[in-house]
Amino acid sequence: MKFERELLKGVAPVVVLEILSRGRMYGYELSEALEQRSKGILSLGRGTLYPLLYNLEAKGLIAAEWEENEHARKRRYYSITSKGKDELAGKKEQWMALQEGVNLVFGLGGLSPA
Repeated sequence: MKFERELLKGVAPVVVLEILSRGRMYGYELSEALEQRSKGILSLGRGTLYPLLYNLEAKGLIAAEWEENEHARKRRYYSITSKGKDELAGKKEQWMALQEGVNLVFGLGGLSPA
């Protein structure tokens, strides 16, 4: 399913922070993890992912560092900061409340995510 750009734009920072809360990753690895964890529902192309990562870094929510791997190839690894963890906790709380409200409007009762 392809989502409208504006809809994905609102959720993308939160899901990227969530993925990075589980460990540091480089861009392509992060993109693959997001797609895998969402079972292919969420996907961020390079043109969306990297500007988002730079923005999160500028806000102090993630940190980045260059590192060479065993093939002498440099990769930029991203990790969540303590400020990013605080932001993630607040956004997750908002997301749960929003999801509950939308479920009620759609007539799905008070269904909460599993």
